[in-house]
Amino acid sequence: MTDFSVLEKEAKRLLGLYEEKQAAMLPLLWLVQEKVGHIPPAGEIWVADQIGIGVVHVREVVSFYTMFQTRPVGRQHIQVCASLPCALKGSKQLVRQLEERLGVKAGQTSADGNITLSTVECLCACEQAPVAQVNKTYAGMLEGKELERLVAHVQRRPGDLFEPPAEDRWHVDTDGPVLSKRFGNAGGTDLKTYLTDGGYTAAGKALKMKPEEVIDLVMKSNLRGLGGAGFPTAKKWTFIPKNRTKPVFLVVNADEGEPGTFKDRYILERDPHALIEGMLIAAHAIGAHKAYVYIRGEYFRPYDRLQKAVDEAKAAGWLGKNIQKSGFDLEIILHRGAGAYICGEETALLSSLEGKKGFPKLKPPFPAVEGLFRCPTIVNNVETLACLGPILKNGPEWFAKLGVARQGGTRLFSVSGHVKRPGLYEAPVTVTLRELIESDRYGQGVRDGRKLKAVIPGGISAKVLAADEVDVGVGFDSLTAAGTMAGSAGVIVMDETTSMVAALQSASHFFADESCGQCSPCREGTGWILKMVNRVKAGGGRQGDLDVLLKTAAAMEGKTICVFADAAAWPVQSYITKFRSEFEAALKGSEEALSCRS
Repeated sequence: MTDFSVLEKEAKRLLGLYEEKQAAMLPLLWLVQEKVGHIPPAGEIWVADQIGIGVVHVREVVSFYTMFQTRPVGRQHIQVCASLPCALKGSKQLVRQLEERLGVKAGQTSADGNITLSTVECLCACEQAPVAQVNKTYAGMLEGKELERLVAHVQRRPGDLFEPPAEDRWHVDTDGPVLSKRFGNAGGTDLKTYLTDGGYTAAGKALKMKPEEVIDLVMKSNLRGLGGAGFPTAKKWTFIPKNRTKPVFLVVNADEGEPGTFKDRYILERDPHALIEGMLIAAHAIGAHKAYVYIRGEYFRPYDRLQKAVDEAKAAGWLGKNIQKSGFDLEIILHRGAGAYICGEETALLSSLEGKKGFPKLKPPFPAVEGLFRCPTIVNNVETLACLGPILKNGPEWFAKLGVARQGGTRLFSVSGHVKRPGLYEAPVTVTLRELIESDRYGQGVRDGRKLKAVIPGGISAKVLAADEVDVGVGFDSLTAAGTMAGSAGVIVMDETTSMVAALQSASHFFADESCGQCSPCREGTGWILKMVNRVKAGGGRQGDLDVLLKTAAAMEGKTICVFADAAAWPVQSYITKFRSEFEAALKGSEEALSCRS
């Protein structure tokens, strides 16, 4: 029987971080899980008592998030990513190899309690595909010697942490003009190094300006939201009510979960002070004195690095009260998610931050008017905020000229799948998809001399483009004009060996698994789509299935509280429309159309 009283001091500290007690729900559940190894019924009761709510409300939260375990797991928990970028690189074969080598089936724990093997949706380490997470550590490019090293570790060293693979096995830009120049330090940029490089001079400049002057400057830079929506950043800030009586909050969306995307992870790990400086600039502009960073639960190392940077900044007077004697105050709180892709949607994120299930909220009211704790709130993405320091330092004209007419700056492109050199690339939005894939500067072409078949340009939600459609710029407007979207800039490359039926099956599984279930068209539609695609993939498809899939997808669009259902519909529409002959061949039992030879 666990004595939870030993956790009460830390529980009191956590409760004191939030405006409402229930907002401490996820931190308290993490506290219990890290103490016990899972969350038993007694742990749920303890959390309910700390917050002062019914245990049924704790139970519904525990059951909503995939990272909360209600049963013991092995001392070595191996979670293999099953989403599309990893599926293209052989994750199914990897699971079979691990099952055979470790003597445990996926979803089970070994008899000695040492190993649990699971499959999970995207870990957002797609450059390392096929990848797994071993407890808190990524194990990437799991083939050959790296797979052997993992197997040996979990069999012989059950109490030790797995050492991650050398990061020179994939490419990371370190010389970009805006975001990547400090990515060369794999251990993360400390405050001393950041200050030596001119860090926080932009924040110091902003603190001497009026908030409206900062907003005007960012407006001139043409900075757009880089989480996926592409909405003009400064314009979003102007939606905060002028005659407000409630406090204003800044919330950072660091819940990166879009398959094919891993850009924010590198900012959090390798240049965390760039985010903090951007937060300070944004908070001053909107009049916020408290900010929350909602960071995905799987990002253990990024969380630790960012927390260290927050502590450094506070000790140096760049956070806290009367920052650098400016009269401006800012407190930053890090808040860990617990495994729910839907929490990347800003209103679902706010629901989760308030200690509830991650259900999206109806708009209006929009968060800028009534958001976190029913107060005016601005939600910005990590990459967006990291651009603010360079903009203030170098001027809005400089940033605007790096881009195109309605989109300033560069972007971080996550390139994965069937390319010779997967990795993270900072590039101007004037480059084409073809250049990102084939140029020696970027992906260096399709692997093994094979031909390009298809590309997803903006994370798994974006509509797929065929090989003859990739001579298109990667900016928001140019990709919209091409019938798809820039989204999160997660570029997933598929070569000629890819079965588009198998690819759609992988995408459909992701959306069916990640739907929050609040809206019927999404909850039922994603399930129906997956069942039909599974039937086609298994060789049991019926005539008319493709049209039913298209009608189901069309019926889901625009019918739900958030755009998740739309995102689930778009792959169905684009894969079937652009590769219909392949799906029709699958209906006839074509082995080539049904198999995905990675």
